[in-house]
Amino acid sequence: MSTAGFNSQNGTGTGQTYVNGPSQNPIGLQQLPGVSYGITHQPIYNPMQSKAPAPPGPGLYPSGPYQPIPPTSSYQPGPPIPSYPVPSGQALLTRPPMGGPPPHTPPQSASPSPGPRMPPAQATPPPPIVSSSSYYPNPQQPQTVAPTWMYNTAPPLIGPSTSLTTPSNCPMGNHVTPAASTATLPPPPPMSSAVYSSVPPPPPSSAVYSSVPPPPPLCATQPTGTSMPTISNQGFTQKGPAPPPMNPIAPHAYPPSRAPYGPPPTGPPPTMKPTLPPTGPPMASATPPPPKADAQGGGAVNSTLPLMEPDLQEGDIECPGTVAGNGPQAPNNYNHVENKMAGMSPAGQHFGHYPSLPPGYHNTAAPHNSSPMHPAMQATTQPYSHAPQPYQQSPGGPGPAQLSPSMAAMSLQSSTPEALRVVNLLQDRNLLPPTPVSAPTPCLPQDLQKINCSPEVFRCTLTSIPQTQSLLNKAKLPLGLLLHPFKDLSQLPVVTSSTIVRCRSCRTYINPFVSFLDQRRWKCNLCYRVNDVPEEFMYNPVSRSYGEPHKRPEVQNATMEFIAPSEYMLRPPQPAVYLFVIDVSHNAVETGYLDVFCQSLLDNINSLPGDSRTKIGFITFDSTIHFYNLQEGLSQPQMLIVSDIEDIFLPTPDSLLVNLNECKELVQDLLRSLPGLFQKTMETQSALGSALQAAFKLLSPTGGRMSVFQTQLPNLGAGALQSREDPNQRASAKDIQHLAPATDFYKKLALDCSGQQVAVDLFLLSSQYCDLASLGCISRYSSGSIYYYPSYHHQHNSAQVECFQKDLKRYFTRKIGFEAVMRIRCTKGLSIYTFHGNFFVRSTDLLSLPNVNPDAGFAVQMAIDENLDNMQVVSFQAALLYTSSKGERRIRVHTLCLPVVSSLADIFAGADVQAITGLLACMAVDRSVTASLSDARDALTNAAIDSLSSYRQSVLTIQQPGLLSPACLRLFPLYILALLKQKSFRTGTSTRLDDRVFTMCQLKYQPLAYAMLMIHPSLYRVDDLTDEGALNINERTIPQPRLLQLSVEKLSREGAFLMDAGTEMYLWIGRNCNPNFLNQVLGVPNSSAVPDNLFTLPELDTAESQRTRAFIGWLRDQRPFFPSLHVIRDDSQRKVCFMQNMIEDRTESALSYYEFLLHLQQQISK
Repeated sequence: MSTAGFNSQNGTGTGQTYVNGPSQNPIGLQQLPGVSYGITHQPIYNPMQSKAPAPPGPGLYPSGPYQPIPPTSSYQPGPPIPSYPVPSGQALLTRPPMGGPPPHTPPQSASPSPGPRMPPAQATPPPPIVSSSSYYPNPQQPQTVAPTWMYNTAPPLIGPSTSLTTPSNCPMGNHVTPAASTATLPPPPPMSSAVYSSVPPPPPSSAVYSSVPPPPPLCATQPTGTSMPTISNQGFTQKGPAPPPMNPIAPHAYPPSRAPYGPPPTGPPPTMKPTLPPTGPPMASATPPPPKADAQGGGAVNSTLPLMEPDLQEGDIECPGTVAGNGPQAPNNYNHVENKMAGMSPAGQHFGHYPSLPPGYHNTAAPHNSSPMHPAMQATTQPYSHAPQPYQQSPGGPGPAQLSPSMAAMSLQSSTPEALRVVNLLQDRNLLPPTPVSAPTPCLPQDLQKINCSPEVFRCTLTSIPQTQSLLNKAKLPLGLLLHPFKDLSQLPVVTSSTIVRCRSCRTYINPFVSFLDQRRWKCNLCYRVNDVPEEFMYNPVSRSYGEPHKRPEVQNATMEFIAPSEYMLRPPQPAVYLFVIDVSHNAVETGYLDVFCQSLLDNINSLPGDSRTKIGFITFDSTIHFYNLQEGLSQPQMLIVSDIEDIFLPTPDSLLVNLNECKELVQDLLRSLPGLFQKTMETQSALGSALQAAFKLLSPTGGRMSVFQTQLPNLGAGALQSREDPNQRASAKDIQHLAPATDFYKKLALDCSGQQVAVDLFLLSSQYCDLASLGCISRYSSGSIYYYPSYHHQHNSAQVECFQKDLKRYFTRKIGFEAVMRIRCTKGLSIYTFHGNFFVRSTDLLSLPNVNPDAGFAVQMAIDENLDNMQVVSFQAALLYTSSKGERRIRVHTLCLPVVSSLADIFAGADVQAITGLLACMAVDRSVTASLSDARDALTNAAIDSLSSYRQSVLTIQQPGLLSPACLRLFPLYILALLKQKSFRTGTSTRLDDRVFTMCQLKYQPLAYAMLMIHPSLYRVDDLTDEGALNINERTIPQPRLLQLSVEKLSREGAFLMDAGTEMYLWIGRNCNPNFLNQVLGVPNSSAVPDNLFTLPELDTAESQRTRAFIGWLRDQRPFFPSLHVIRDDSQRKVCFMQNMIEDRTESALSYYEFLLHLQQQISK
């Protein structure tokens, strides 16, 4: 498969094999003239199309030659996987040299429409210009079949269709979905082809619910006498390097459209009757379809690296030649060894008809010292906090009659739900709820919803999936997933078994949403393949019963962790290896960070994750590279200096990485002496690139984690950089330059590291420009983390010192997974085409994660390739295979189930406004780097315009004046404005280039709950805290003040206000603040006595002080990083940082919230 679509955002231009990073977007392709690709041959929904007919504007990614790229694929057969490690002298990664920038230069945005955009106002800045940059097309303009950038859809398969026949989607079984009875049905009504043809939408005045056809009948099981499709044993995973395709390639069938919209239904909802499964050839032929081409043209897969995937499906998740049930029959072991999944049922209750687990299996409670979650994160799990109620299932499985009432309740036709309540944004000003916004609950039957995956881990932008791509296009909302796959969970079931049951066709792990046809067969909920139940799976050691596979824990929990058997390994699991690469130049010594680092590592050295095999090593550098011999038997560490940085080598390869347990005393001696070794150095140069090359050579044989500490711009040897920032342009209202890397050195090295299972974490501590846009590539493409401490100094910035100390403690002690891979699967008919986060894409959908940590988030964009009108629900499954620090190979599996809907009203009702905002933020970061910052800003604005315009035209039954929004999207314009004023995308405000790039990295990398605090901070009044509604945690009382709007109107000079901006907190003290609060909390008589640089609250023995400190400490405990606290007087210089987060207020360079709403209304009413 061509790499043009992926390479466009990687800066390789043409044919380059390096793919990864901000996102891999095979969707950014030019459409063939005169051809429309869609479910019903409609023009594809284009987010970047201009609001009026214009030449194609810049896409989310620079264009290249047209290359059709399938949305997903399996690996192509490749050469046999070599033994590990790579033989000496063999090339580590074969690839052509990195190219220059793409040859295509995106055209400038279309000129704005003539005429004023807003009513004139005194001293009001001009509104944002709506240019050709948009995530959505103009809903009022007919779309042309011109080459465009496509969104929410994957490019079509080009070439002859395969012989594989689309399998029957019936029975659509799961916990409450049957697969047993036969039904006689009336003939189907005649179908019309007019509904989704290229005709204008119905008039806006059409009734919202009258345009919704009745729910499709549920699928019944196969009638008696009709045999199940037979699958040859070629569907099994065979030994050898060549795998079967991940998902069988189904032909693009375009079924007839449904009946046209008619009058509103009258009377009770129509009865949902079972239908016969479609007739036709069996599900698949005996010969599996040919695998699709590799996403990287066959060149990016390192043929010499020790791949962990025997058949290249899920890494070692795919057993080499082993099919579930065919391995040795060993007894199962159900362990409970982790602090994991929240939301499990308490003892004595059970999921559905599954019995409760014995005490030895039940998930343990969270540790005693753990505190409840912040409401912003706790709210996302509220739908999952209640224990599920038991229900009965007939011996043959639930029948259609049992499912119909539950599924019928999903219809939104009977009454308007709260999510669709019409809100006039210009009139209802106080829309921010007093408590944090919670994730919407999918409209599923209660039994399914209670076992669904927690939104903390797995979240979709739309909790109701449209039936067709054309329906999604009409909604003008992005479809994607946001994941936090390795999150620290309070409870998680862990299973040890010699047989891990998976679908033989698509390799999906058995989960709560599959259906059991009988005791011996289960049907996959992703590809609908019927699989045999292995003999071992028939026995349930929990209940000590035989013949009840549906009672196994794997079928009770949407989040599971498996301890993988030996078949999932090609080599022994790697040990935990930690290498520290430390800047010791004069600038580094001046900051004082070295003392903090050494002391922190000394304090936490016994808490480093690992076992008896754990290894550790150190490299320091300035203009030369310093290695440290820590071999057992030495009386003290030995420093070995290599001055030839052009041809770096390892002086003593065997004694530079040593066993931590055997050489702990030498390591401790080195850490105590290291700060003094360079105390008087005058070396000002930095050979970072050469130090990274040396560290890569040292870690290549084993893999591991490289921690790099850098305090200045690298200026010597490989990877040397020059300053690109013009301080005079920091407040420019024009496009921001140099957001892309200056060199591909760090990206190339990161890909080499990824191939050898090495992740690089970067700690940047500098008061000067360091070109984070270039240096950050070393972490982004190796699945590392980036930490940034601007203006760090041990004496002049104590807040940064405290933050650095807390972050180091978390970094040294948090859980870590080595040599990991992750794949996201989805129900047949859906596809994934763009990834966001820190990783390397080893194939089109296999993410290589040399290290995975519990603080990393990911996002993906999705498309609907085939009509889903025969389905009631779809499922998504993320499988993460990793090696624990104890040397265990583990697989963590998350499965999410969502309903399928057929009306725009239902789509809007299920919109998750925070997930949509998070995904758009990731897309805007990519757009800023590959196109321009102004294009990203315009596209964000148009995202709000298009979605609200679609709602007004297609959902509203009665047209009303004003800016109207459904209640579920009432905060969408506010969040878009917050993004426009966020440090990543703001203009006209002085912003250091490294600060801007770092916040962009955070938006792409952080889980949604933390990113939302950066986008829209939380504001609380804290001078009047009371115990009313407070939480009681570990004998502490935690007040719960209400959230306030981010406007100066909500401030009072008589009060004190706390702003939580995610990575920083501000305590603003009003000029006339209550003296009692000042005395009881800060220990000062009045506001003028508050010190300028106050970063901690004094521990006073007063009720007010205890309440305030408890609330701030509780907020800090809810995130993995440590936000610094700044106490600010009303006349303090830092007040500007506090006021910049007042999103609803007008500034010299940005509109107020009300002005922004007027601008949106004007654009929608055009």
